[in-house]
Amino acid sequence: MKLPERLEPTIKEIKFILKRFKDSPLSIAGILIVLAFVVIAVFAPLLAPPQVYNPYLIPSDPELGYKIEPSPPSPKHPFGTTRLQLDVYYGCIWGTRWAFQIALEVIIIVVIIGVALGVISGYYGGIIDEIIMRFTDIILAFPGLILSMCLVAVLTRSGWLTIDAVLLSIIIIGWPGYTRLIRGEVLRVKTEDYIEAARASGASDLRIMFRHILPNTIYSLIIVASLDFGGIVLTAAALSFLGLGAPAGFADWGRLIYDSMQFVAGGLKWWWVYTYPGVFIVLFVLGWSLLGDALRDVLDPLYRRK
Repeated sequence: MKLPERLEPTIKEIKFILKRFKDSPLSIAGILIVLAFVVIAVFAPLLAPPQVYNPYLIPSDPELGYKIEPSPPSPKHPFGTTRLQLDVYYGCIWGTRWAFQIALEVIIIVVIIGVALGVISGYYGGIIDEIIMRFTDIILAFPGLILSMCLVAVLTRSGWLTIDAVLLSIIIIGWPGYTRLIRGEVLRVKTEDYIEAARASGASDLRIMFRHILPNTIYSLIIVASLDFGGIVLTAAALSFLGLGAPAGFADWGRLIYDSMQFVAGGLKWWWVYTYPGVFIVLFVLGWSLLGDALRDVLDPLYRRK
């Protein structure tokens, strides 16, 4: 059966994408790792049924009391417990869902802000471009983690909830990169002949920006967002590890490691307290990095020619 001519380019594109993925074992590994974490996040209520009103609060085991010393892995607690007998397995499972939640919230907001400011800056230029770019330069001049730490400290002292402060701080350090990316894409595209033709036909600025220019930046956005996904979670975990992120008892990988710091000196005696959360963080970030590289190889025209 012969396919309609209009579908042939689409079929060829799909075959090309599948071939590029097939030729790269690391790409397949990244996809499988990310899919595994997606399954864990989706089925978290089945894998670790919540016992309290807030599923992100790690339950303690009343049978073990509130001993300061962690309990080793057992059939009831496969990953062992932390101090005060908080279940590490539960924290890792629900920490996966929390990782996706915080990353998705941040990505959506920073993309919206970055795209809006980047399109306006690149399209209009002049004083508008100068103001937006200088503001992004100010934020990018500070190391991201250091700026996040300062923002969280200030916001929590002002009455913000710690989780909300972490989200806002990561958003503040995240949007400038997308603004610069989109601005560069707009500057590249806006001089093309079809943009001039749209302008000559009487199309409004909004129509040109969002109908003709923005679609040409989608691939770049997808690539950068996928690479940032793991970085956002790593930043949130770092803030929790430094005691500035999730509160005690919250299902956050960084918080679990923070609670285990006093046991690291014991060497392998309490290995489970910090090993399992650390493995989850490493695999999550690695999976998204490999997936981002795979998408870049498939979607970026420069890499497709190789």
